[in-house]
Amino acid sequence: MEVILARPRGFCAGVKRAIAIVNRALELYEPPVYVLHEIVHNAHVVSDLAGKGAVFVEQLEDIPTGSLTIFSAHGVSLAVIQHAEELGLRTIDATCPLVARVHRRVTRLNKINYDVLVIGHKEHPEVVGTCGHAAGAVHVVSEPEDVATLEVQDPNRVGYVTQTTLSVDDTVEMLAAIRKRFPEISEPKRTDICFATTNRQAAVRELSDMVDLLLVVGSKNSSNSNRLREVARGKGITAYLIDHADEIDPNWLQGIERVGVTAGASAPEYLVEELTRWLLENGASSVHEMEGKEEVVHFQMPEFP
Repeated sequence: MEVILARPRGFCAGVKRAIAIVNRALELYEPPVYVLHEIVHNAHVVSDLAGKGAVFVEQLEDIPTGSLTIFSAHGVSLAVIQHAEELGLRTIDATCPLVARVHRRVTRLNKINYDVLVIGHKEHPEVVGTCGHAAGAVHVVSEPEDVATLEVQDPNRVGYVTQTTLSVDDTVEMLAAIRKRFPEISEPKRTDICFATTNRQAAVRELSDMVDLLLVVGSKNSSNSNRLREVARGKGITAYLIDHADEIDPNWLQGIERVGVTAGASAPEYLVEELTRWLLENGASSVHEMEGKEEVVHFQMPEFP
């Protein structure tokens, strides 16, 4: 059995920045450092940071006045930012710069009296945060059917933004429905879907032509990890999303000649290394990495209070 690793895979620039922000805050200030929601959607990352003194909370009221508070990479609403100020919290914003760009577009469109369509999953933290930057009408659309029932102020003054972690394939039917209903739709100059998300999905499409089975390393609540599994299944390949090697069912490997391995943008590389060791100990004869894009994007750290 041969193991082929996807390239690129694992941490994206926004995730690296968010984790570095928490680690830097823990170095500069006495723990605990509070984080509103999971800094990124990966159980291992959250557990590692909690072990160093990060405290993850679901509401600002759980944080003592004056404490250092970090907003997650998914972004938060303007109301949350204002509420943190009212509670006397010192804050650091770890919102991914690509998500922040989406926030700015929502604000700009509303200022010129455009309704904004947010393409994404209604309950996802990124979508909730994006809607929270609206200064006017905003509508979340998750399925093409949602577009038909939309009520907008002026069908000629409508724009859209996209959740950054969606699959490109997911948006094709949605955008077709939007363009049909609103021929004058204002579109972003470039897709809001993150370059890292796009690169990882493209790698999985290519990898799916080489393997009989794909293992995606990532947590169950990770949107981009779930999309990678769906991309493989869309290519007709059996794919499983696992948090770590212990979740593998040996029966999955019966009759398999080539196993593909990738990791979501919030999954650390050491989990991939543990998985490849497990595979080598359980029948794999070799491990190699496919050719692929090298990502060189780095995001600057924010100012610390």
